[in-house]
Amino acid sequence: MVAFLTRIFGAHNLEMAEDIAQDTLLKAFELWKIKGIPDNPPAWLMTVAKNRAMDVIRRERHNIRLSDDVAVLLESEYTIASTIENLTTEEEIKDDQLRMMFACCHPALAGEAQVTMILKTLCGFSITEIAKAFLSNEENINKRLYRARQLFREGKVTLEIPTKNELGERLENVLTSIYLLFNEGYNATSHEDLIRNDLIQEALRLGVLLTQNKQTARPEVYALLALMCFHAARTGSRLDEEGNILLLKQQDRSTWNQELIQTGISFLSQSAQGETFTKYHAEAGIAYQHCIAKKYHQTNWKNIVQQYDLLYQIHPTPIIALNRAIAIGEWKGAREGLKAMEQIPDLQTLYNYYLLSATLGEFYLKLNEPAKARPYFEKALSQTQSEKEKKLLREKMGGMG
Repeated sequence: MVAFLTRIFGAHNLEMAEDIAQDTLLKAFELWKIKGIPDNPPAWLMTVAKNRAMDVIRRERHNIRLSDDVAVLLESEYTIASTIENLTTEEEIKDDQLRMMFACCHPALAGEAQVTMILKTLCGFSITEIAKAFLSNEENINKRLYRARQLFREGKVTLEIPTKNELGERLENVLTSIYLLFNEGYNATSHEDLIRNDLIQEALRLGVLLTQNKQTARPEVYALLALMCFHAARTGSRLDEEGNILLLKQQDRSTWNQELIQTGISFLSQSAQGETFTKYHAEAGIAYQHCIAKKYHQTNWKNIVQQYDLLYQIHPTPIIALNRAIAIGEWKGAREGLKAMEQIPDLQTLYNYYLLSATLGEFYLKLNEPAKARPYFEKALSQTQSEKEKKLLREKMGGMG
């Protein structure tokens, strides 16, 4: 709805488009409680949004500047309805969503602001969820959103798929946003459910949407889709019947979604066309190794560490170095894993990161040093908002005696 409405009102009226979308959802919330959910909720919502948009145009068309490419057609009462109807075909809506994704990743916006905009505007992330994704705080995210929306209001951002010369950099931020959306679904920040399949499916849908346009069907898109498919294939085995977390070693691999794994393999094959090799290729290669191992003890950790070496060369971040250290710990033992962690540059930037504390606790537990493990588990307990993760940590501490 936001993408479609922004196509009508123009990127400079993004907040108006968001307000109309919000009014539409509130109307649905009120009426559906009384009359029940309609047979086709998306069509109902789009119809209400279209009608609301026409009401605003009729009332305010002399006071607001509409989107340049449709403004003339929306000036006449005779063409308002047909123009808006033509903009709601399936293909037009797909194109609108692509344009909106790239508008949110416009060069006028700083890199982190681009990702923040797409997560908030198109993916419906809360401020809390975005803050977690950036390892930041809510105040910083709000400031970032305010500055980004100011550029939209000033007309410095346009709705368009970028030219070939600009596509690469802006596509990278689009892919980052999609992957953050997927990760929030895979491991929810503060939702009562650890796994949010709605967000996982939305991330996959947006990725597939990029493959349906010749300009954006690039190797890195297929690599990200492969990565998400491999991870999504395991979601059904990550919790037991009571909703408790099952670690990779505990998961029943017979329940992994083989259809999704095969789809991921197909995407991985398509990503290999050409000479492009990105961080998503390396990450997909790591996830692939997990998916093809029939048993946990058959996992090729040496190969995974080699993939992490490639990944770190492309994208040297402390989090990737931490994940590499975890893989080394599985391959060569906890002592070597700790050594690898000690060698991570800028490790202090992760001191408030849940996974760092949990990993240190796990390594010391494996080394039979519970006195050293416990403080790290306690710190991790204070750093996560997930009740499922907290329960897992308490169980680990309870088992230490």
